Amino acid sequence: MIHFNKKYFFWSFALFLVLAYIALFVNDTFVRPFLGDVIVVGWLYLSLKSFIKMNSYMLAHLVLALAYVIEIAQYFNIVSILGLQHIDPVRVIFGATFDWLDLLAYTVGWGCILFIERCRTKLENKKASR
Repeated sequence: MIHFNKKYFFWSFALFLVLAYIALFVNDTFVRPFLGDVIVVGWLYLSLKSFIKMNSYMLAHLVLALAYVIEIAQYFNIVSILGLQHIDPVRVIFGATFDWLDLLAYTVGWGCILFIERCRTKLENKKASR
């Protein structure tokens, strides 16, 4: 189940750089709050896929479920309830405010993952059949 994949790791690192750029230099009403969340789902998928050998579609569903759970935790203010709001990494990972649009962004990111993986699989199958 544990398996290092250079290709997925490379793309994970590339998306991490994009996310870091957005976090540090973009302050708008679309890219940072919405597109950033779309990209986060793809980054998390690629990061996990870099180290875990798992069916792509199952992993995509698990990543979407994790994103939803984190957003629901924001709704219920779990970080404050657990008394962890003073720990910066916890606040960054779990965020501070619930937003229905975040759920939409995560779903769009999940859809992008499924689309890209489907195209990649078709391309690999086409190459293998030649």
